[in-house]
Amino acid sequence: MTQRKIYTKTGDDGSTSLFGGKRMSKGSLRIAAYGTVDELNSFVGLCRSHAPGGDTDAFLGRVQSDLFRIGAELASGDVSAGGAYVPVGEEDVESLEAAIDSMDAGLEPLRNFILPGGHPAAASAHAARSVCRRAERLIVELSGGEGVRPVVITYMNRLSDALFMAARKINASAKIADVQWLGGKGDPRGSAGKSGESGPENKK
Repeated sequence: MTQRKIYTKTGDDGSTSLFGGKRMSKGSLRIAAYGTVDELNSFVGLCRSHAPGGDTDAFLGRVQSDLFRIGAELASGDVSAGGAYVPVGEEDVESLEAAIDSMDAGLEPLRNFILPGGHPAAASAHAARSVCRRAERLIVELSGGEGVRPVVITYMNRLSDALFMAARKINASAKIADVQWLGGKGDPRGSAGKSGESGPENKK
């Protein structure tokens, strides 16, 4: 059997194919949107590679599958294209919300902003959260000129919150205190029970 080569050379002119065969510039907004979703999926995978397993790993595995579904939808521009996947829906948003509530229930209340860091898995989750926000912004921009289902934007908005909570849960499980941001009034220090969101970017 002849093995298929990974390179096709069809993109050497700066274009790529959407699902269905339509050619489009790699510099287009749609390519940037689903490419950033792919980048986000890689960061979630990085987080999983550092995470100890258990419920958090299972949750992140579901997120990776959801992101593939969103990427497929954005890469086709047609939710019904091919019928090879089930598009994300309100039930997936509700699943994220349930995960957020579950993680939040076991953590100290938020009181101050925190700096990304701590356990390598938590730091990776924070990185994923910021990439998620960038992907969301691109999808919102895309929706201004092309059809994007509102639930995709809702899912991405909720996912950044879920990744923030995952980072906090990972640190708490590892007995690593979140690091407070002191507003320039001193060196940042870990302080259990005095945590806040990682920055203004996540106040949505």
